[in-house]
Amino acid sequence: MTELGNRLKEARLAKNLSLDDLQSMTKIQKRYLIGIEEGNYSTMPGNFYVRAFIKQYAEALELNPDEIFETYKSEIPASYNEELPQQLSRVKTHKSISEGNSKVFDVLPKILIGVFVIGVAGILYYFVANHAGSDTNESMNKKADPVKLENNIDKAKANETKPAEEKNQNQGKDDVNNSSNEETTKPSEEETKQELSVVKSQGRKSTFELKNAEKFVVKVVSTGETWVSIRNGKGKSFYSGMLKKGSTESQEIDLSSEEEAYIVVGRAYETDIFVNDQKLNYAADPSKQVRQDITIQYVPKNE
Repeated sequence: MTELGNRLKEARLAKNLSLDDLQSMTKIQKRYLIGIEEGNYSTMPGNFYVRAFIKQYAEALELNPDEIFETYKSEIPASYNEELPQQLSRVKTHKSISEGNSKVFDVLPKILIGVFVIGVAGILYYFVANHAGSDTNESMNKKADPVKLENNIDKAKANETKPAEEKNQNQGKDDVNNSSNEETTKPSEEETKQELSVVKSQGRKSTFELKNAEKFVVKVVSTGETWVSIRNGKGKSFYSGMLKKGSTESQEIDLSSEEEAYIVVGRAYETDIFVNDQKLNYAADPSKQVRQDITIQYVPKNE
């Protein structure tokens, strides 16, 4: 048994907890808990999960995980060695895609300029043609209108009453047009969309700000297998454990009463985070920063 395993086992026994009790609390299989206490990590899926299980074990016993990792760092395997080949593969793929797209982006501005010039020429031609055609029709109509002499008294009376009738009809049309214009110019009341933006980012740590939102609901979904921790700004833990597609693959937490949330994701490239159903775009490339520590500052809509 290693020094780390001995300390964790003593802390467990001091709290009168069995391995079955600890398995229920952490959702870690009993054989992995035994492996941690005996310092036998060969039965576990990989170094990443060794560190994740030790962290959960420590938190369940109310021990400081950072202090545990620092004190026994010589006994705990590093987590990034096994991720390196996959990261390099992803970076290489990304690079090849970028090189292929660069040629397209070089030609794209020229195409857009050509489309813009053609569009402007078409609009000018349309207005010139319509304006010239309307002027020609008006001049022809003026020349074609014959002068009519009407001596009939009834027609004279009809002509006298006609302007008044036309005036009333035009007045009605103007009222309809004015009402329709008022309806179209009336400002629509659209709900202000929430704003989720990056405040700062450095390495695996990033800070986001959530504004214009009436609630603060965080949902974390695993597309593979990952370890996730969700706490508020005061350190209170809302969730800490493994998410796995096909099993327990998501967790949704309502943090509307909190001002800040702190989310740690073990495998960012296999994890999606949603804030009020809006997908959060990682500030750092998840293929390069496998683990990401994300802080979300919530500013309620009324403030």
